[in-house]
Amino acid sequence: MKLIMAVVQDKDTNRLINALGEGNFQSTKLASTGGFLKEGNTTLMIGCKDENVNKVLDIIKDNCSNREQMVAPISPMGGNADSYIPNPVKVEVGGATVFVLPIESFYQF
Repeated sequence: MKLIMAVVQDKDTNRLINALGEGNFQSTKLASTGGFLKEGNTTLMIGCKDENVNKVLDIIKDNCSNREQMVAPISPMGGNADSYIPNPVKVEVGGATVFVLPIESFYQF
């Protein structure tokens, strides 16, 4: 048995959970924050049999897309904010960061 932990952008969460449900995979949704942009994201915990790992990974890959987003840079620390002119920068967001962990035992009470 494996535990798949997938960190995805909030915009992809509902689509991914629906697709996992269609594949008969249950998931637990955890709100999380982090990364370069300090934006909200979602961590999904998905338990599955070893032989289903690739199917789950395919569902994640098909439903979590990379895209570009314009972001205004943070003003420099200790600098004069009056002379700072932020220029928006394109950054790549989305996709998924996935961890596959072995499960020694599983209990449900």
